Amino acid sequence: MPQVAITIGGRTFEVACQPGEETFLQSAAQLLDNEASPLIEQVGRMPESQMLLMAGLLLADKSIAMEERLKAAEEAASAEPIKVEVPVIPAQVAETLAELAARAEALADEVEQKAEE
Repeated sequence: MPQVAITIGGRTFEVACQPGEETFLQSAAQLLDNEASPLIEQVGRMPESQMLLMAGLLLADKSIAMEERLKAAEEAASAEPIKVEVPVIPAQVAETLAELAARAEALADEVEQKAEE
């Protein structure tokens, strides 16, 4: 079982993990250190158990906030979709417009022919 040296709040710990999980453990330790280091800077020296507890609670708070945001996003995504009404052109109007377009093209052709003469 691999041993990984991690540093949290300026203190080094040897932690065992499963083979292949070293990178994950180092990433998790970095998250914990990101919370612990500012605590040490603000408060100064404190027992490691208190430092780890406070850093863990800060991470838990962030985790809860992210879960709430995710839940709100999921609820918004699953909400009833907004209905949009699209006007439909009646078939008779569409036919009339097509007929007008054909007449306009025919007139344009006549004008071109007369202009060529």
